[in-house]
Amino acid sequence: MRKIYKSYAGLLLIGSIFWLSCTTVPVTGRQQLNFIPASSLLSMSLQEYDQFLKSHKISTDKNQNQMVKKVGASIQGAVEQYFRENNMAHELNNYAWEFNLVESKEVNAWCMPGGKVAVYTGILPITRDEAGLAVVMAHEIAHAVAAHGNERMSQMLTLQLGGIALSTAMAEKPEATRQLWITAFGVGAQLGFILPYGRLQENEADRLGLIFMAMAGYDPHKAIEFWERMAQMKGKRALPEYLGTHPSDETRIRKISESIPEAMKYHK
Repeated sequence: MRKIYKSYAGLLLIGSIFWLSCTTVPVTGRQQLNFIPASSLLSMSLQEYDQFLKSHKISTDKNQNQMVKKVGASIQGAVEQYFRENNMAHELNNYAWEFNLVESKEVNAWCMPGGKVAVYTGILPITRDEAGLAVVMAHEIAHAVAAHGNERMSQMLTLQLGGIALSTAMAEKPEATRQLWITAFGVGAQLGFILPYGRLQENEADRLGLIFMAMAGYDPHKAIEFWERMAQMKGKRALPEYLGTHPSDETRIRKISESIPEAMKYHK
């Protein structure tokens, strides 16, 4: 009985926090839980990104580095244009974009709040070329500008630390909070750019990523080819959709195909 009361109290806490802290996803209009001030997120993002770069080796491959920075700058320009045209430019205030290629065998890429992007060399054999890289980077940046990481961090602070403020969590439980951050933003996780988020968030990032890459001059159809290669790479390790939080490869490819006509309207 005590467990039931405890669970009920937990649900009430989560419900109350959601009601008081519900915000709107900047691009899709979906309601999301986000009670962390942007200033706190940007401050921690800068700190964590700098620490990550100090503890990891930046790739010395000049051509690959240039490609990552070129694609990143192109997607950045598309995002900024999209937000200006939709009267949301203020959502990108204080962004300090940065794009780095990191030496690692992990198949991973992520974007922290403020436009702090890391691409791992382990994903380049799957992206293959500039357009394939644009698929990944546009998808990751879409997660960031749609505040998906913020949403995940808010959920984790609520469920694991009782909904306390980020600053309080960092002061009282710094290591636990840092682990939540790493999980929320996919840092250091194998296949990080598809695992940390739920299906709804993944679908949003896929759709927005297609629009952003199209505005940047890349063909959205390349997303289908990339996800087909990803499916082949994962092979038997892929979970049935009902066992995972992210869409199955078949579902993802189908939904991307359905979204391509919309994205092509933005294609330069």
